[in-house]
Amino acid sequence: MNSDSPEMNVNISGSEATEQAVPGNVTMDTNNLSHPDNGATAETGSKDSETSVQESQQIESLKSQVEQSNNQYMRIVADFDNYRKRTAKEKEDLDVQVKRNTITELLPVVDNFERARAHIKPQNDGELAIHKSYQSVYKQLVDCLKRLGVSPMRPDGQPFDPSLHEAVMREPTDEHPEGTVLEELVRGYFLGDRVLRHAMVKVAAPKEDTPDSSYDQSSPADS
Repeated sequence: MNSDSPEMNVNISGSEATEQAVPGNVTMDTNNLSHPDNGATAETGSKDSETSVQESQQIESLKSQVEQSNNQYMRIVADFDNYRKRTAKEKEDLDVQVKRNTITELLPVVDNFERARAHIKPQNDGELAIHKSYQSVYKQLVDCLKRLGVSPMRPDGQPFDPSLHEAVMREPTDEHPEGTVLEELVRGYFLGDRVLRHAMVKVAAPKEDTPDSSYDQSSPADS
């Protein structure tokens, strides 16, 4: 080579190399670049919030339904309990009414037994045996009525009570206060604490004053 040819200057500074490598004046501002996950995060947060609101509404709706179901259940239980009590009361009243009607039909039989015992006087051993036989039947009937809760009234000497007695006779007397029961003509009965049959009674009435006979006689001077 010819030593006289000009030498090439290969010493290029770093700044110049950079300017040559990057054509034009390009500036990169990283502050203006948005993070790629920011939009997705905001959208996800919005969806989560909406889902939470919907779940809260569903929970409140379920709570309301449960409360309504509980109230309905309590009303049904109360109605059934009232129905059970009403049915039991009606059954009890029906049983008492049937018992009352049945026993009332038997009371005239008891009355006839008592009349027979009061009026029939046995005259010999045969009649006495017959008397004792039907009186034993009467005793069985009375014991049966007692077991059913039937009890006789004892109104003699008591004040007249229209809720218990039926006055069929009045007897003037000054030995007893007015309204006193003097005699029980037809026996009354209780069934438990209720009146089964009113007693027919004779009641004391005030004794009427008899007019003085002296007032009916005329003096001889007036004739």
